[in-house]
Amino acid sequence: MSMRITNPSELPQKPGVYIMHDENDEVIYVGKAKKLKNRVQSYFRDEDKLDRPKTQVLMRHFSYLEYIITNTEKEALILEANLIKKHMPRYNISLKDGKQYPYIKITNEEFPRIYITRKLSNDRASYYGPYTDVTNARGFIDFLNKNFQIRTCKHMDGPCLNYQIKQCSAPCANKISQKDYNRNIRRVKLLLQGKYKTIIKNLKRDMNKYSQNMEFEKAAMIRDQIETITVTLEKQNIQPTQDVDQDIIGIDHNETEAAVVIISVRNGKTNKKDDLILKGIDGFTDKEILTEFIKQYYSTAPIPEQIILEDEIDDEKIISEWLTDKANHKIKLKIAEEGHYLTLIRIAKKNAHISLTENTKEQENPLLTLKQYLNLPKLPYHIEGFDISNISGIHAVASMVVFEDAKPAKKMYRKFKMNTPGPNDFAMMKEVITRRYSHISPDFQGEIKNPDDSIYIRPDLVLIDGGKGQLGMAVEVFRELNITDVPLVGLAKKFEELYVPGRSDPIILPRKSTALQLLQYVRDESHRFAITFHRNVRARAFTKSVLDEIPGVGKKRKQMLLKHFENLDAIYDASLSDIEEVEGISKKLAKTIYDVVQKDKKENS
Repeated sequence: MSMRITNPSELPQKPGVYIMHDENDEVIYVGKAKKLKNRVQSYFRDEDKLDRPKTQVLMRHFSYLEYIITNTEKEALILEANLIKKHMPRYNISLKDGKQYPYIKITNEEFPRIYITRKLSNDRASYYGPYTDVTNARGFIDFLNKNFQIRTCKHMDGPCLNYQIKQCSAPCANKISQKDYNRNIRRVKLLLQGKYKTIIKNLKRDMNKYSQNMEFEKAAMIRDQIETITVTLEKQNIQPTQDVDQDIIGIDHNETEAAVVIISVRNGKTNKKDDLILKGIDGFTDKEILTEFIKQYYSTAPIPEQIILEDEIDDEKIISEWLTDKANHKIKLKIAEEGHYLTLIRIAKKNAHISLTENTKEQENPLLTLKQYLNLPKLPYHIEGFDISNISGIHAVASMVVFEDAKPAKKMYRKFKMNTPGPNDFAMMKEVITRRYSHISPDFQGEIKNPDDSIYIRPDLVLIDGGKGQLGMAVEVFRELNITDVPLVGLAKKFEELYVPGRSDPIILPRKSTALQLLQYVRDESHRFAITFHRNVRARAFTKSVLDEIPGVGKKRKQMLLKHFENLDAIYDASLSDIEEVEGISKKLAKTIYDVVQKDKKENS
């Protein structure tokens, strides 16, 4: 049971988890503590006394927190890991896992299937991964399905071609018992866990049994399985390690993200190499980064007997106990100090450095780049963009889109119906900016009726679609509202140039810059949202006026028209013959509809 508070002095001195929320009830940070009161009070200092810039930003967005008391610090650790996975809070270190990387899933069915998934669910299925190369993962699944004759169909509705070519055991036609089928599934799981020696031993035992029983066809099939698996294993690099399951972890990082490479060794053979990325590491120490990775990665990944690390981690004893409980066998966290393990760590770190360099080249941090190019006072976590949509001033609307941490925050989007007569996009843009930012003006004396309404949030950056003229208009509005601390930037579409107040020359960003791509995304999203709203407004106006004026077009025929053409614009663009094709519309009625629509289109264009 969780308790909601705003004052840390109300917290108990007990182990537990604290969950921080912003004013929109979004979870923005999850942490654990041995003593909740002591830990949380460290956040409630003067801003200049907080230890990290990221913590300062966190507390600017903080509204309230919930806490959950646990019996032990280990329980708090487990709960923290689960909550971070569930909520993916903005200010926690974030491991790119299920949303970016695929897992191999074995379903929890009477006759299980094996396939790729990017979503981890609490459905009692078995998950293995993450795999950074989806092609290799699919190839491995194909290998498993063929060699263990696992069904691939969603519905067991009769023997298929796979059964005919001996790539499926056809449980749908009772060609294999559930016991034998699930024995194959258990062997698949052993392979996915890297326990090659165990599965080879089991297969040889079965092959000998079938041979003794003179079931030579079955024995030959298992012989072929053994041969295929052995050939596959020979392609692995042999490492002179102990006959033990190990993960060797190397990390390299810059100011904003870390690359992690895990070399998995199973039974002395390199099983796989995974490359993963940790986001939001700015302000965290090397030890904290490594600790967070261990907690997040092994909350879903298979756990080996030994985890080889470069350095110590926080809460090592508790994490070791947690992993041991989770794996049902003793887990050892080992520091590579010398010899072969140190060599493997260096190899992993070298690969992590290469991965980080490539990732940085391809995916620079757009917020950091924007801050540098535009000389912003802080990272633009909260960006707002606007667009106007109308046809010659008819049914004019405006949109406001919001991006939080470089991602669309669709719950904060806003729609505006314009009061300004048109067509005059310049004046309409002035109207919507005035309406939006009058709420955050120091002169605003109105009562905030809904504290959770994002309209009162002070953005970190406002994007104006256009060049100097449109930007100057926005500057004028801000001057009238006495707003001096909200940065503005104009994006001119023709050459994708950036304009900022007080500078005559544009700022030119590289075409491949993710910062420029982010601003283009904001602009395009505001345009899409405005057009969608405008179409809906026009559709309502159309169905309430134009269609209602046509004799013979009632509710049913209106629905048939919209179903046939999908949207209003398609009806406007339709030819007479197109309308005649609509079911239930005669040629005479089609001509009437066509004439009315074309007349309305001409008058409003």
